[in-house]
Amino acid sequence: MIVRFKKLHPEAVVPTKAHPQDAGFDLTCTTVENDDNCISYGTGIAVEIPDGYVGLVFPRSSVYRKDLILSNSVGVIDSNYRGEISMKFKTDGIPGGFSVAAYEVGDRIGQLLIIPYPEIEFEEAEELSESDRGEGGYGSTGA
Repeated sequence: MIVRFKKLHPEAVVPTKAHPQDAGFDLTCTTVENDDNCISYGTGIAVEIPDGYVGLVFPRSSVYRKDLILSNSVGVIDSNYRGEISMKFKTDGIPGGFSVAAYEVGDRIGQLLIIPYPEIEFEEAEELSESDRGEGGYGSTGA
């Protein structure tokens, strides 16, 4: 599948995989902005996600070394969005926010997964089928 992208910044880097078997494409930082006790990282790219697919933006697994949490947990890029992919992080361990950026321009800051999703139609019902779990919520399947 071909996914079109556009460079919005001269230092933008094409999303790439470190290994052919990787699910995610690495995203590289082109801009850093500190605001509202968050750090926003721009990637300098916009993508054209095909209809029937969604782009999911996750932090890289090495983020644990940075004391950062992606503020929206997982970024969702719908197929009709054409703006820049960016990531906004909150601090995990530094009270009162940050004074310096944890990532710098040129660092890989996240990963993009593009996956298909099914067409869903909701149907209201008076009753739902029985299951082993039933209505058990948080922690109901064990510690």
